[in-house]
Amino acid sequence: MAQQETGALPFDELETAYERIAETIDALPEERERLFLAKLALALAHRVGDGEAVRAAISEAARDLGA
Repeated sequence: MAQQETGALPFDELETAYERIAETIDALPEERERLFLAKLALALAHRVGDGEAVRAAISEAARDLGA
């Protein structure tokens, strides 16, 4: 079994979060999806409270997306 990062969400909770995010996006008008994702990212970044970790997560999420 892979070692879990300190403070990382367990896989089952990560899967539940993914499902909730997907359901929320599906319920929104298309023109509001990007705004929701931006607000979610900022809310999560605020809760993390570690700028370096937030910047690393942004880089990780952008990897292989052409950003």
